[in-house]
Amino acid sequence: MNELALRGAAEVPHPTRWLLRAGRPAVRALVRRRIAVLVHGAENHPVGPAIVAANHIGWADGPLLAIFGPRPVHALTKAEMFAGAMGPFLRCSGQIRLDRFNVDPGAVRACVRVLEADGVVGVFPEGHRGAGDLTRFHRGAAYLALLTGSPVVPVTVLGTRAPGAGSSSLPPRGGQVELVYGAPWATEAVPWPRTKQQVAASSLALRDHMLTELAAALRLTGRSLPGPLPPGDTEDDPNTGVVEQGA
Repeated sequence: MNELALRGAAEVPHPTRWLLRAGRPAVRALVRRRIAVLVHGAENHPVGPAIVAANHIGWADGPLLAIFGPRPVHALTKAEMFAGAMGPFLRCSGQIRLDRFNVDPGAVRACVRVLEADGVVGVFPEGHRGAGDLTRFHRGAAYLALLTGSPVVPVTVLGTRAPGAGSSSLPPRGGQVELVYGAPWATEAVPWPRTKQQVAASSLALRDHMLTELAAALRLTGRSLPGPLPPGDTEDDPNTGVVEQGA
């Protein structure tokens, strides 16, 4: 995507923030009636614009990052999730609709507006739920970092899906979820034109950093990833990865 695509995009308002701010304490209390949520490394979350990049193992990953993160998160969320009853909630909680299969300058512009306002954008580089081991890795987080110069904060999510459970399952009642924030990864903003090679190289560097932080999170918590999804529990994913699919 180039600067012309962004400039030519329709005006996109800053995603709403009222539910992200006013609603978080009450929702935290409700969630903690079902599960325990521990946050490690909150001091690694910088002040100012930031991109949170997390592994993706279960349905609850995004909501828990938005509810329990040190700062409210505007997460890139696949367009399909905005259909039906979930749509109004996602919009009120400031999540950003993303068309994963087509160039989406509106989503990029919304992310830029959040970062320009010193906010936090959330990205799942794996593209969709799975083993959470970063075997698959897309370019979006590194692209936003190159576009804006914002640091990327790696997050390891553990416990939102039990081993063998499906992609839409919830954490078991009485279970414990842990969010481990690692050391930020920083890069300089690169002016247009940014090449595919630059974005790919930065994406691979970010992935290496996230793999290091993932291993550290597993050592810290003594936990394991849930493993692959059950056979047949799959989802279409665009061929835009720098490793495995689309490499």
